[in-house]
Amino acid sequence: MPPQWKDRRRERDRRVLAGYVSGPAAPVEATARALAKAGTATALILVEGISDQIAVETAAHRRGRDLDAEHVTVVPIGGAHALGRVLGELNTRVLAGLCDLREAGIFRRGLGPARTHVCVDDLEDELIRAVGADVFAALIDAQGDLGSFRALQSQPAWRDRSVDDQMRRFLTSGSRRKSRYARLLVEAAVDRDVLPRPLDDLLSKVAPC
Repeated sequence: MPPQWKDRRRERDRRVLAGYVSGPAAPVEATARALAKAGTATALILVEGISDQIAVETAAHRRGRDLDAEHVTVVPIGGAHALGRVLGELNTRVLAGLCDLREAGIFRRGLGPARTHVCVDDLEDELIRAVGADVFAALIDAQGDLGSFRALQSQPAWRDRSVDDQMRRFLTSGSRRKSRYARLLVEAAVDRDVLPRPLDDLLSKVAPC
């Protein structure tokens, strides 16, 4: 990849992911940052990772919500298996949680079924189905990633898979990419009024009084 392309990609990532941590230590740092805010929050939303945090906060912002002003903090816990440890550190009321289908049992045991919002199969799958393959392809093209996506489609392991499977694999092949498209796909979903039900229900659960 030519150096100027790398510079453009870094700048693009910086713009889209402004305000969020990245790099090898990002999961630990993101959790620590959110827990530091938890003491002044009146309610918490627990999610598995940074891309889920970005999705929830982007959806709220796109709908005119200010979670900081509402004293609601979204906490990326660093994976479902950290839920028990994180709950043990919290005094603030946990209002809701968002998780993938395979982690639903852990969240339901920790938070209760009524406060657990489950993505089928995961948030990436929900968002791809919500906006549709054509909109997602247009986003990939606008981000300058179409060549990378076509290269994945041509790989022997993926060329015979469905387009939805290929897109999901493309999204989850890097933490930066996963986080970047979490924001872009949620923006597209809200603008088209097709926000996936788990996210929509979660925001309703934490609606301001």
